[in-house]
Amino acid sequence: MKHIAPFTAIAALLLSASTVPAQTVHKVWTLPIVQGAAAVVEDHIITLEEVRGEVLQLAPRVEQESKSMEDFDRKMSQLYLDTVQNLIDQYLIVKEFGEKKYNFPNNIVSAEYERILIEDFNNDRTAFHKYLQALGMNTREFKQDLRDKFIVSAMRSNQRKSMSSVSPEKITSYYRDHQQEFFREESIHLRLIMLKPIGDESPDLMRQQVDTILTDLDSGKPFADVARLYSQDSRRSRGGDWGWITRKDLNSALADMAFSIPTGEHSKALTIGKQIYILFVEDRRPEGVQPLADVREQIEDNIAGELSRQAQQVWIQRLRQKAYIKYY
Repeated sequence: MKHIAPFTAIAALLLSASTVPAQTVHKVWTLPIVQGAAAVVEDHIITLEEVRGEVLQLAPRVEQESKSMEDFDRKMSQLYLDTVQNLIDQYLIVKEFGEKKYNFPNNIVSAEYERILIEDFNNDRTAFHKYLQALGMNTREFKQDLRDKFIVSAMRSNQRKSMSSVSPEKITSYYRDHQQEFFREESIHLRLIMLKPIGDESPDLMRQQVDTILTDLDSGKPFADVARLYSQDSRRSRGGDWGWITRKDLNSALADMAFSIPTGEHSKALTIGKQIYILFVEDRRPEGVQPLADVREQIEDNIAGELSRQAQQVWIQRLRQKAYIKYY
């Protein structure tokens, strides 16, 4: 028996078809509930109730993203078409899984079922069963759906793994043809100390604290240590570390000062409103195209991802072409 690599997460939504035959959109997300078949693949019927269960899980997000009722209907219609095709593809992938006699560890489904019940429904079985009723499913059907989606995710993952090798020539060619993608703005690795008045604290008291901080820094104390002692901003525990930032990440006054500080030095005190800032530039990167060595891994991921998508599309098209499929 062959074995398929175990995995730990369900794909949220399967890849949509790039070319879908003309279909009727049944508004399964509205009342009254439509009954009947959405499609037939081989001898398997995909019901409108099954499509409705999938569509309703994403309907709230679609509604939130829609600008009007017309926009909502348009997006839901496309979601319906994508869902029907995804369910067809899911059936075909699971069928191939069975034909190839792969093994499936059933304990994964049980573990995921319990995780959903505990984390998503606070172990409230009554609420969970009401949710299943809204989807038109019982417990057995829900577990079978989990199993099928795990299988689909694993089969797609196996396709990705088979395309993971990218030649150095392809990486160099991609880098040469996509220079603009790797353009980097001037940036600095910034640390800062921020002070603000506490209650009715007088400006003179704040100024004394600023003088103490600057004296400590001028005497050679590490900026990170001083920031942990005095700073009142959200990065105090990290030594005032704000990481790599560009000019647009700061307001104009802070940006003008920060980008004028020599590397390895701190600024004078800068007052903006009621707050006082002391900045430190730990390192800097000049504006320009990043070296190939710095982006090689990113390029390899991009190329492998595209090759993987192409391989999956060819694979799915092969499964569709040899299957009997009818849409309603």
